[in-house]
Amino acid sequence: MQSRMHISLSLILILHLYVFPSFSQDQTEPADTSDTPGQYPIQPVSIRDVKLTDNFWLPLIERVQQKTIAYAIGKCAEEGRMDNFLIAGGVLEDTIRGAMPFDDTDLYKIIEGASYSLVSAPDPDLERRLDKLIEIIATGQEPDGYLTTWRTAEPDNPPAPWVKVIKGERWESLEASHELYNAGHLYEAAAAHYQATGKRNFLDIALRNADLMVKTFGPGQGQIAAVPGHQIIETGLLQLYKITGKRDYLDLAKYFLDSRGHPEHHKLFGPYSQDHIPVIVQDEVVGHAVRAVYMYAAMTDIAVLHNDEAYRKAVLALWDNMVTKKMYVTGGIGARREGEAFGENYELPNKTAYSETCAAIGSIYWNHRLHLMSGDVKYFDIIERTIYNGMIAGVSLGGTEFFYPNVLESDGEDRFNMGKCTRQGWFDCSCCPTNIIRFLPSVPSLIYAQSGNEIYVNMFVGSNAAIEFPDGTVHISQETAYPWKGGVRFSVKNHSGSTKNIRIRIPYWLRNDAVPGDLYTYVNLREPSPFLINGKEPDDIPDVDYATFPVSAGADMEFQMKFENRVKIVVSHPEVEENENRAALEYGPFVYAFESIDNPDRFDEIKIGDRDEWLPEWRPELLKGVMTLTHGGFTAVPYFAWSNRGIGKMKVWVDRTK
Repeated sequence: MQSRMHISLSLILILHLYVFPSFSQDQTEPADTSDTPGQYPIQPVSIRDVKLTDNFWLPLIERVQQKTIAYAIGKCAEEGRMDNFLIAGGVLEDTIRGAMPFDDTDLYKIIEGASYSLVSAPDPDLERRLDKLIEIIATGQEPDGYLTTWRTAEPDNPPAPWVKVIKGERWESLEASHELYNAGHLYEAAAAHYQATGKRNFLDIALRNADLMVKTFGPGQGQIAAVPGHQIIETGLLQLYKITGKRDYLDLAKYFLDSRGHPEHHKLFGPYSQDHIPVIVQDEVVGHAVRAVYMYAAMTDIAVLHNDEAYRKAVLALWDNMVTKKMYVTGGIGARREGEAFGENYELPNKTAYSETCAAIGSIYWNHRLHLMSGDVKYFDIIERTIYNGMIAGVSLGGTEFFYPNVLESDGEDRFNMGKCTRQGWFDCSCCPTNIIRFLPSVPSLIYAQSGNEIYVNMFVGSNAAIEFPDGTVHISQETAYPWKGGVRFSVKNHSGSTKNIRIRIPYWLRNDAVPGDLYTYVNLREPSPFLINGKEPDDIPDVDYATFPVSAGADMEFQMKFENRVKIVVSHPEVEENENRAALEYGPFVYAFESIDNPDRFDEIKIGDRDEWLPEWRPELLKGVMTLTHGGFTAVPYFAWSNRGIGKMKVWVDRTK
């Protein structure tokens, strides 16, 4: 066997950069998208137009930019991710490395997140590094556009022993090969890179691959009638459609979705892949949770772009089932380790919760689309619950250790996190660390949205935004200590030619609505949490979900939202058996957890009474600064920060005394 050629990442990059010609850039601009059949009625304000000043999110995102991205690139080099593209391209003579058939996507997701970070914080060195990575990726692409490195280099030696069924020719085993999943992440990353830099070097790689997909799959003569096993190519194709206006990409995405659940079309993959019945009649979230929410996001795109009522009804029914019966209090989804899957209605175990970090991210993507489709506040309620809890819990406070599953209880012994009872530095299946990288730098795009003459303020995040309208620009800024403390000061300068309505979302916990439906409810509701906006009480504001204020053309206006974070005691629906006679704590948007390190002597005695008064205390020295909750000698910390101090016991739900 050929001995391994030990070549450093830096040498590979230099060799490839100078020995092989630069990837040619087509100077033709993407096609006009004016023929788009439909579009979202609400549009997010571009990350390019939002600058963070926030004391919570800015340090977290900077940590990803400054530590996690470089760390992940190093891990990818160590595990041969870059080498694999060079091997596939014949540049490096060696054996493909890696444990998963989707290892290629780790590089794609890193590039996607790094591209978003370039928008927020331009970095010429990072941009050049991405260009070198993209050139390496280009070597692994076959002349017809195909790009899955292990299949090109060693088709009879797939990287994952548990999927030996995938060896052979292209497209033979789409249920497990992840060839189309790889393509989907390629498209998502290439779209982000193009939008961030204006360069076509990565976009053209993606377009050649997408054109191959259009030629290969579909109802035409000589085409393959099939669907992807793991969904994401659909949203990726739709991203490319939005950039290029090429209708073939939209049509193929819809073809994949329309074809699922039809046994006369292909051999069904079953509920695990949401391929058991047609998507438009699905009304219960089932199977692999990440695959599911990626598919539901694409279905929402189709509902809007095609104005398809059947798709719209399906995604609303699926969302209702997930949020009212199958979501953890942290916003996490996926109850079962087996199949990384949703369970039955109200099946929400704590110790064995899967609640994959990737699934939380996928849920945010889906809920964002639903909000852009409808403007309904409930979708951002779920985003806020998820992003402050089940999502950011996935990365350590140091930025280089991660959770794959996110349990709600640990005995300090079960190795729930892919073989460890605490956070890990990496995984054989490293989808979650790289998904965190691709998502977190895009958070500024969630804060503001616009529609007509309305501006939506969906998150309280210190920031300055310049929002473009056809008749001019509106500048809006926020100053806030949220999420640790209540209160926001807004400043709006309307330099446009017409009145603009500023719609400020009132957080769910301030409205005393834990979640839509009755899966979780608050029990210590003495009276609504008071808040004032410019001195007005909620009854004086016509819309308590969104408080709306007009700002006249040419006017400058400041207004303040004053409120206090309160401790909420939350309980589950009676059918969630594991949480019977148990309660949990929330403070502002945070769910809290008890760790044995803070409660060493009486951990098993912790109780929450319906009338307990839990005292918030700011601890700047603890966990990079957190608000703790204390009562009766017990201490709770925000769930997202648990397991940053070594191995120990933890629980979110504790015994309740009424």
